[in-house]
Amino acid sequence: MSGTRLSLLPSRYLAAAILGTHVVAAGCVRPALPGWGGIALAAVLLAVGLVVARSRALLGAAASPRALVLGERLAVELANGETLVGERQPGGHVSRFLVTLPVAKRTLLITRDMLSAPEFRHLRLWALWGRLPRHSVAAEQL
Repeated sequence: MSGTRLSLLPSRYLAAAILGTHVVAAGCVRPALPGWGGIALAAVLLAVGLVVARSRALLGAAASPRALVLGERLAVELANGETLVGERQPGGHVSRFLVTLPVAKRTLLITRDMLSAPEFRHLRLWALWGRLPRHSVAAEQL
């Protein structure tokens, strides 16, 4: 598949947010459920937070995305060598901090620190328009 290839980097900020949320959840369980049951549930919540942060934010799982190929269709290269291909679908979220892309019964969350600034801008434009700009006016002026 031809198109613009964007290699993804692990996101420490997203990992911290995921883990922080699970720490808060574990902290809320302890007073609500006293005894060994509360301790066990809090430990499970912390363990799940670590696993999710590793697979989703730090891109450490076999099914984690490694690269996006933007073209007429979206291709997502996974760490295990598989490729997910899908059309640009409505329902994603685009902001200056993150982009969500629904593809092949999954939703990818790409944060600003997973790509360089120009690559993240290209991803945002592709997510909004379904295509990339052909040329840069600023590059022509320089």
